[in-house]
Amino acid sequence: MESNYIYHITTAAQWEQAKQKGQYEADSLATEGFIHCSTADQVAGVLERYYQGQTGLVKLKIEKDLVERPLIFELATSINEVFPHIHGPINLNAVVEVTPV
Repeated sequence: MESNYIYHITTAAQWEQAKQKGQYEADSLATEGFIHCSTADQVAGVLERYYQGQTGLVKLKIEKDLVERPLIFELATSINEVFPHIHGPINLNAVVEVTPV
């Protein structure tokens, strides 16, 4: 069932670093206090808004029930849409699929 999953876009290089480190941390964790994620329906819009023209990207499919840090759905006021945010590093076992974008 798709609603059990959220998604995060990152680079293949950052994902490789996470595997070596044992957890995934996005830059936004340090600057904003959480990792931006999206629902299946939001992925295309996120790619269009923030990743246009970038290469070497991967989409992490994250099983919500396996995330060990607080997962909070919060309003992004800039586009008036609610997005899932993970408040802490992502434990690798929560990532069930990695797909090139």
